[in-house]
Amino acid sequence: MSKSSIAFSERYPAKLVVPVVDALALAFAGIAAYWLRFDTVDLHERYTLAIAIMVLLVILLNIMQGAYARWRLTRISTLLGKLLLVWMVVAILAASIIYFAHAADRYSRLWVGFTLLISFAVSGGARVLAQLLLRQARRRGLARRSVFLIGPGDQLIRVAKGMRASPAEGYSIAGVARLSHKVGPGGFQELSQRVARSGAREVWICLPLEMGNVVRSILFSLRNLTAEVRFIPDFQDMQLLNHQMSEVAGRLAIDLSVTPIDGMARIIKRLEDLLLGSVFFIMSLPACLVIAIILKCQSPGPVLFKQFRTGVNGKHFKVYKFRSMEVHDERSGMITQATRGDPRVTPFGAFLRSTSLDELPQFYNVLQGRMSIVGPRPHALSHNDYYMELVESYMKRHKVKPGITGWAQVNGFRGATDTIDKMERRVEHDLWYIDNWSIWLDLRIIGLTILKGFRGPNAY
Repeated sequence: MSKSSIAFSERYPAKLVVPVVDALALAFAGIAAYWLRFDTVDLHERYTLAIAIMVLLVILLNIMQGAYARWRLTRISTLLGKLLLVWMVVAILAASIIYFAHAADRYSRLWVGFTLLISFAVSGGARVLAQLLLRQARRRGLARRSVFLIGPGDQLIRVAKGMRASPAEGYSIAGVARLSHKVGPGGFQELSQRVARSGAREVWICLPLEMGNVVRSILFSLRNLTAEVRFIPDFQDMQLLNHQMSEVAGRLAIDLSVTPIDGMARIIKRLEDLLLGSVFFIMSLPACLVIAIILKCQSPGPVLFKQFRTGVNGKHFKVYKFRSMEVHDERSGMITQATRGDPRVTPFGAFLRSTSLDELPQFYNVLQGRMSIVGPRPHALSHNDYYMELVESYMKRHKVKPGITGWAQVNGFRGATDTIDKMERRVEHDLWYIDNWSIWLDLRIIGLTILKGFRGPNAY
């Protein structure tokens, strides 16, 4: 493949171009903010120094979280999410430095705010524009990377369908080699020659795990070629969670079932819970007081219903809800789900359950750190014991904190789960949420919960 045919994005990848864009965005924003604040573009040297420090911080933080990696498979929401996190950290660091250096009288807080706001808009806009232009070019057949596929026929068909279904990723098939479980004499040498003739930029080895021993032979046969080689194992019969490559104890690992809400993501989600949870908790206090008074006047018994549920990593915690039933005894180890017209449910309790107002005390669980605002709904312990043997990957729901609302609930899967099919569908949505978590997805679910209301046909 000639150099002229190689896309601009390949010759000048994001990790080289985008840091320059971020630096220029901050420089432009600093000058623009100075003009807005002081009506001149003749920056004082201390403001020039501040811009230089912010540039270094932005580039360093972006490198630390891998924000300058290749964008081909990165969603726009992920790009903007990483960028927002960096700018928030820079804002906190800038405020801290000014405070501890006792320099508040020498730097305009308005200038700092304008600089960060304008630079975020410029950097974010540049990312969105670049991603949209690249996707449009790839849909037109430009800026594509040619790929040679190796593997069993059925696996190659699935990979090819995935490539055709995602034209914006910019891959095209340069050649195909169908392999059976046995490769004859000279087969690997012929394979290497075919790959060389195809001019492919990448080679994808698409083999099931039981053919893993063939990978080494294929890789050895391609040792003299410069094409990038990727191993795409076939996990068709496995239900995976956040599968990716990682390094543990100095060894390369294929993560088959790992939570994506870890490290910095866990800190962000906890901050989200503390901030929004505090707001919702305070806002709900008047309603909670009214509900508590009505419950106390309507029927004897405690205001709150407490029950152990399974939390993150399988740990048990005590969940709080407003009592919606008459006080009654359950057989040991048995939890009977409420049904339509259940005589145990009080009239006011039926209203609480149908509107999900009985869940309001769980904002206290959120502030405790035992629940999250968004996540898989926690089930009774006996339900876990029952469904974990019937629904594949059921217990993977507990890799994250349970939530007050979730992806399953806003998609109509709330209330009683009286059939295996209903539980399977709920678990499917819960695992999709865990696998695709982002702060934007959380905000979307919270918004959908508010817009759709708290009522549901299966809540009784």
